[in-house]
Amino acid sequence: MGIFDFLTGEFIDVIHWVDDSRDTMVWRFEREGHEIKYGAKLTVREGQSAVFVHEGQLADVFTPGLYMLETNNMPIMTTLNHWDHGFKSPFKSEIYYVNTTRFNDLKWGTKNPIMLRDPEFGPTRIRAFGSYSVRVSDPARFLTEIVGTDGEFTMDEISFQIRNIIVQAFSRVIAGAGIPVLDMAANTADLGKIVATEISKVVADYGLSIPEFYIENISLPPAVEEVLDKRTSMGIAGNLDNYMKFNAAEALSSGGTEGSAMAASMGAGMGAGMGMAMAQSGPWGAAPQVAPQAAPQAAPQAAPIAPPPPPVEHVWHVAEGGETSGPFSKARLGRMATAGDLSRDSFVWTPGQDGWKRAEDVAELAQLFTIAPPPPPGA
Repeated sequence: MGIFDFLTGEFIDVIHWVDDSRDTMVWRFEREGHEIKYGAKLTVREGQSAVFVHEGQLADVFTPGLYMLETNNMPIMTTLNHWDHGFKSPFKSEIYYVNTTRFNDLKWGTKNPIMLRDPEFGPTRIRAFGSYSVRVSDPARFLTEIVGTDGEFTMDEISFQIRNIIVQAFSRVIAGAGIPVLDMAANTADLGKIVATEISKVVADYGLSIPEFYIENISLPPAVEEVLDKRTSMGIAGNLDNYMKFNAAEALSSGGTEGSAMAASMGAGMGAGMGMAMAQSGPWGAAPQVAPQAAPQAAPQAAPIAPPPPPVEHVWHVAEGGETSGPFSKARLGRMATAGDLSRDSFVWTPGQDGWKRAEDVAELAQLFTIAPPPPPGA
């Protein structure tokens, strides 16, 4: 083996990258002095791209395949340096490997509650969380806009920024969708598509794309969920009077402590009645003795009937000029009607009412416009 063959062999190099970290997005091929030998073989595997940077300038992007790095088959390199094809010197360049596979099961969530106006509950707050995936769609743009000269760039370095973009887009979409909170669970797929479209417009400037985006849960504050659970329980119970009677019958038939106590009470009552009947009959079947008639006693007075609970006062929202105000009590609406701030054509809404209605169409408020003061004294 001659000296020239030995030197030529020393200049042959194999450049490749095998990643086992699962979170590395960009890795720079390290070489002393960034010297890449003439005729080096560049291996780019599926799910990778290689970005060739020469003297700080992005020269080329290699897709999956096997390449021979020579000046005579790299037009960009020849244009940059005007090298003689016969001068086989090492390249003073850098090669960055970019992982173009999907990074899956990335989490997102709202750090603070999102304020929105619900058609049924009025102003309310919600939280949401889910998952998404991201991949590098434009390696050159991703390298120039995000990575720079970082020799090893991981997903953790950009995930916080992407989460902020997701929360901002989700807040804007959910606040303007106008979907009731109780119907959001049935529309998470459509909401996810809209949010993913909004996010893709922003991350495209980073050279990234969002292949998948999922909304896993949308929740209300705990206090609101507790009231909603009570409302659901009342709907399931139905007629409360029948429900209480059913519970009493179940207690009698269960044979438990309560059922035994009630049965004992009924048995004691029956025994007392039989004793009184035997006392009135004579011995050995004799004619029953006539008991002296006792003085008539006053009939026991019935327990006073408790008054019904006071009616629940409604509170009202008023819509004027595309904006809503309230809630107001009925007394407050009366003062507003007197002052001219509320008219018959003003639209009002109260919880439980089916949509907005004019004030004069609501029986409870119509009287605010029909009551006139009595004639003055001496008229």
